[in-house]
Amino acid sequence: MELLHNAVRPYAWGSRTAIAELLGKPVPAPHPEAELWMGAHPGGPSRLVDADGDERSLLDVLAADPDGQLGPALAERWGGRLPFLLKVLAADEPLSLQAHPSAAQAAEGFAREEAAGIPRDAKNRNYPDPTAKPELICALTEFHALAGFADPERTVRLLRGLDTPGLDHYTELLAGQPDADGLRALFTTWITLPQQALQQLLPQLLDSCVRQVKEHGEFDLECRTVLELGEAYPGDAGVLAAVLLNRIVLQPGEAIYLPAGNPHAYLRGTGIEILANSDNVLRCGLTPKHVDVPELLRVLDFSYGRMPVQTGDEVAPHDFVYRTPAAEFELSRLEWSSDATPVRIDHPGPQVLICIDGAVTLRRDDGVELPLGRGESAWLAAADPAVDVVPTSLPASVFRATAGVGSSTN
Repeated sequence: MELLHNAVRPYAWGSRTAIAELLGKPVPAPHPEAELWMGAHPGGPSRLVDADGDERSLLDVLAADPDGQLGPALAERWGGRLPFLLKVLAADEPLSLQAHPSAAQAAEGFAREEAAGIPRDAKNRNYPDPTAKPELICALTEFHALAGFADPERTVRLLRGLDTPGLDHYTELLAGQPDADGLRALFTTWITLPQQALQQLLPQLLDSCVRQVKEHGEFDLECRTVLELGEAYPGDAGVLAAVLLNRIVLQPGEAIYLPAGNPHAYLRGTGIEILANSDNVLRCGLTPKHVDVPELLRVLDFSYGRMPVQTGDEVAPHDFVYRTPAAEFELSRLEWSSDATPVRIDHPGPQVLICIDGAVTLRRDDGVELPLGRGESAWLAAADPAVDVVPTSLPASVFRATAGVGSSTN
């Protein structure tokens, strides 16, 4: 049971206020702060802080004692790696439109690129590791995203409502085949349009969206999104592709799970993200980075419909769990408003806890305590005894990351 010091990733789309405020640092930060990483990712591992203030990389600690830190079964299942990465994600600008491979796709793609001799840090590398990358995002503030293909019949209504001459042909193609195959055909067509065609079509689309926004119609939010993306990424095929996706607004405590193949882009807001400890990303657009269209089409899932939104299942007083099929992770939210009843934590595997609001104390039966204030986080090894999470300043909120159900046996 040790305090964590965590890496902050300064990506350009990040916020200069959200993470700085959480950590109690000067606001605004001198540069954008996009993600706070808690875990053992090689690109930014957390550091354990002992009672004397000495620090050790969590990567080194895991390498020295995988069974004690992860538990023997988990260490064997994941090859001594911590299978999840917990983040605070703070977006002031849209992220790239992307999807992630399944476990089988990642293993095959990694082996193929290794055999081809593509360096793992090459810009055209799709699979720097052989693992899947499912993820879940839980809103801390109002959080805006694109995720999953929308019902094509609704998309046809949107396109017809836009009444853009250059889109008429594409609209009727989807109307004639409003299913997964029709979505695949239209997405493929749009993502591969020559730049000259995009330069002609996108201004027409943006003009149509301006008219729709002025009229405050049914698709006002979608049109505002297209305009925002068109300004941020002029001439990008991802602006067209965004029209095909669900536009989602999450309220604090609400979450969506993004399985393999799900196209998504976070637009703005602050959230807790938990994901498999992988770097495999297939980009679809809204980025100057490498887009491998043939590989992307191998990975994308063209099933459609509204994205299920979770608020967490209450498994005990003050303890809410976000259920997913991911073996790599599980996210829980511990929340107190006025009743300060402790929550007992006796999970058999490793855990990361971060205090988002108020303050709590982690208390073992032997009397050892670790206080956590807002923005502070802790590592609990598999070999550690059970702890009580005791709120000491209300309201209080803590997020807890563990390995997923069945992680040590699948």
